[in-house]
Amino acid sequence: MTTDNKLMKKALHQAQQAFSSGEFPVGCVLAHHGQVLTTGSRTGTAAGSANEVDHAEMVALRRLSALNGNINPAEISLYCTMEPCLMCFSAIMLAGIGRVVFAYEDVMGGGTGIDRSALAPLYRDRTVRVVPNVMRDESLRLFQAFFKNPDNDYWRGSLLAEYTLSQSLQAPESAM
Repeated sequence: MTTDNKLMKKALHQAQQAFSSGEFPVGCVLAHHGQVLTTGSRTGTAAGSANEVDHAEMVALRRLSALNGNINPAEISLYCTMEPCLMCFSAIMLAGIGRVVFAYEDVMGGGTGIDRSALAPLYRDRTVRVVPNVMRDESLRLFQAFFKNPDNDYWRGSLLAEYTLSQSLQAPESAM
């Protein structure tokens, strides 16, 4: 198992904890040279709550800022079960994180593919390597379970929900 898969598995564990609490199943891990620094999971979506600030990435970044380490942020990789939204991707850039690895694409609000050429230098000139689709099926299963649950209203009927529910899992490599 690759380092990316091992760390994404930890992010998936965070997402599973969020899911078990009725939250949108996003989990995040920040790692330096393969060692976990901080984790975070999505909060503020259960029971009809509409908190759009406590995304898993924001929770993990706040925890990172509380560490008193002397780590070059460009050497930190962020692992997330869903592509960071524009808010989170901006915060990731401002924090100087060098690499983002995500499992499942956010067709409704993903920020990693934005054309930054017209943005101010603070954002335009940041270098962030993006690696998509690491353990995508495992993440997709969680999001499908979330959207299929009638008790979860968060983003019900949205483009993201419809897209997610229409996705098929990839056949295992051994079956190909």
